[in-house]
Amino acid sequence: MLRARRRHVPTRTPGPVLPLERVIAHTLPNGLRVRLLEERSAPTVSYYTFFQVGSRNERLGLTGISHLFEHMMFNGASKYGPKEFDRVLESRGGTSNAYTSNDLTVYHDDSASDALQTIVDLESDRMRSLALTPETLEQERQVVKEERRLRTDNSTFGLMEEQLESLVFLSHPYRWPVIGWMDDIERISREDCQEYFRTYYAPNNAAVYVVGDLDPRATLELIERHYGDIPSGPRPPPVCSGEPTQRGERRATIRFPAQAPALLAGWRAPEARSPDAAALDLLQTCLAVGESSRLRRRMVEQDEVVVSVSASYGWRIDPGVFLVFAEVAPGVKLERAERALWEELARVAAGGVSAGELRRAKRLLRSAVLHELSTHNGVAHALGQSEALLGDWREAGRTLSQYETVTARDVKRVAASWLDPTKRSVVVLEPEGVR
Repeated sequence: MLRARRRHVPTRTPGPVLPLERVIAHTLPNGLRVRLLEERSAPTVSYYTFFQVGSRNERLGLTGISHLFEHMMFNGASKYGPKEFDRVLESRGGTSNAYTSNDLTVYHDDSASDALQTIVDLESDRMRSLALTPETLEQERQVVKEERRLRTDNSTFGLMEEQLESLVFLSHPYRWPVIGWMDDIERISREDCQEYFRTYYAPNNAAVYVVGDLDPRATLELIERHYGDIPSGPRPPPVCSGEPTQRGERRATIRFPAQAPALLAGWRAPEARSPDAAALDLLQTCLAVGESSRLRRRMVEQDEVVVSVSASYGWRIDPGVFLVFAEVAPGVKLERAERALWEELARVAAGGVSAGELRRAKRLLRSAVLHELSTHNGVAHALGQSEALLGDWREAGRTLSQYETVTARDVKRVAASWLDPTKRSVVVLEPEGVR
């Protein structure tokens, strides 16, 4: 999922910040897309593999299998056995990590550039022949169940977010959590994993992005040599993305041991490719990013009804969700905090934001994007994310110019149209069992 980030905005529309004209784009006969960018500012390289699969591609009974695979991919293949991936990579000075979202599963490696051949060998090995044994499946199933207990079942925000997504989405796969329902995690079989791997971890459902101190021609030959004989998989089935029209507020209450009430509100929001996406990024920043954001000034400092407030709008392939989360201050009635939130959102929808608020938000977002694009890792991730969510790696870095064209009128318009009170979903946390 995309994550938000953060200075001086020039008086002119900024030009491209990435040398996209130097990206080498190639597709292997088996469908694997390869994007290479030589950038020799430092003798390092970042290597990303994007698989176009996330919880969006799951079905009831198999929720959480995408995230389970994130774990399974570190448990050995035909050449490198269990737990060998990180041991071998670290012996060459490299590090690796991975994440799963609603739309994607992403693996990445960072190292000095002289370890590139090792990375290609490791990554192609697990794409070709991942070991899906009963032992590794059971081991990772237990790890994932523990992760779910920690991040969802024993987390107030985790519980509330899970409940909210099931209110916002009645039929779309976004209604279940990325980590999956516990019953489904326990139910996933080895046969399910084998079929899922053949379909979603095949080269025709993946793209590799390599940025850094590299020779493009030699790197492409290296990748062709290691990945070229991996067979394509079947075409992934289409995602059922329909969702009925929401005709009124939806509300749920969660009772859970906590020190104070909390409130999580969500509205269906447009997909990443929407023309409104940039304005919603700026609205989110105006509302709740930083000490001088509008909701913090009103709810935390002026009214003192909450101890924290945040907003998020994550880009997704299909229409997603705009969230506002607030932790109520001790001794304050939830209704008072909720009233302050609705009043402030209504004020933005009716009157927009000031020129100063918009200027500040643009500076924060510009700085965040520039920081992301200042490293090989950030550039590789931006290329992959742009191709996966926006349909074209050439969109990487273009949010900078999009943010510059957003006006205060645009922010007012998206607040009024997307944060409609009759189309919101609300989850409240009522503390229980705490003395």
